[in-house]
Amino acid sequence: MKILFDQGTPVPLRRHLIEHTVVTAYEQGWSKLSNGDLLQAAEEAGFQLFITTDQNLRYQQNLRERQMAIVVLLSTSWPKISHRIDEIKDIVNAMSVGGYAEIPI
Repeated sequence: MKILFDQGTPVPLRRHLIEHTVVTAYEQGWSKLSNGDLLQAAEEAGFQLFITTDQNLRYQQNLRERQMAIVVLLSTSWPKISHRIDEIKDIVNAMSVGGYAEIPI
């Protein structure tokens, strides 16, 4: 699966998703795009999953029309997230187009 990490998503999570292709918004040159523009660019580039820590995303964007899945980590703290790696991997692996999940950390 081709995964895009949003700006606040801890990059160390990448090394636990080795069966996927993971790219950051920064690496794509998209760090200055607003959420709507970022989601559109990601879909156009063929990303299948967007991982973010933006807890307001579902209130700011119409996610029903999206052609990729979205996972929201409810923390930016890598030490806390690192204790939930198995759960995060299971959710990531179960996501399909248009899916949405929030992971409480």
